[in-house]
Amino acid sequence: MIEKILLADSGMGNTEAMMKVLMDIPMIQRAAVTVLHVVPSQVSADEMTEKWEVGGRTLAQAIKNLNLDPTRVTAVLREGEPKDVVVEVAREIDASLIVMGSRGLRGLKAILENSVSQYVFQLASRPMLLVKDDLYSIRPIKRVLVALDKSDSAQEGLKLAISLLRDIKGGEVTLVHTVSNLKAKPFDVVSPDPNTDPILKAAIAEVKKYNIPYKLAAPEGKPGSRICALAEERNADLLILGSPDRRPSIAKGLPDLDRLLGESLSDYVRVYAPCPVLLTRMAA
Repeated sequence: MIEKILLADSGMGNTEAMMKVLMDIPMIQRAAVTVLHVVPSQVSADEMTEKWEVGGRTLAQAIKNLNLDPTRVTAVLREGEPKDVVVEVAREIDASLIVMGSRGLRGLKAILENSVSQYVFQLASRPMLLVKDDLYSIRPIKRVLVALDKSDSAQEGLKLAISLLRDIKGGEVTLVHTVSNLKAKPFDVVSPDPNTDPILKAAIAEVKKYNIPYKLAAPEGKPGSRICALAEERNADLLILGSPDRRPSIAKGLPDLDRLLGESLSDYVRVYAPCPVLLTRMAA
């Protein structure tokens, strides 16, 4: 259940449009929303004063644009390094979901250009909805694609998709389990017939409980590229993907280099998906 949403609003991109779309979903309408704008630290008092004034106006405009219930929205203006502040505030309010923009930078480029969404993606232990800046239109959520495997985070993604769609008229979910001919884990080599895929059969049983229309897919090939291609083919409004936390406990304070260099499925989909991507994780 999504009860507390953190919207990291930079004043640019598609995050406000995404939030408006979310607020049309009955489940989301009950959530409390914290709108955060971060003012980077400045070298002089005059510059700091100017940035605070601009930040305050940006935050006020965001609240006005969103037209949220004033009893359920909180505005937060903070100074600091944006990527650290987002993680910090998400922890403070115990956010059920983080919504933020992304430039779609990948791997080493994301590190060198100080990508905020990439950093938060690495270190946050809660679901994140990433919306690329001005690269696609934000549409009402009706067609949701859920990428499945055996992981707990993928099952959490299925539950979230059901929660979002069960009250949406005309909603539809595409359940996909990629059939990998590679040796890379955690993807199992199974029948390419989606009707006999055990993971999809279990997901169908859950979806049927709520009478949500569904389609199935078990495409062969590299999971990341096939999932993104399928999202394009099905004209998905939202892609949901489980993103297990693979970082050892000793390295919780550091980004995982494998992910930062673009080797993980979730990193690939985050960058190349043709629609907003909701990454689900189990609570820490």
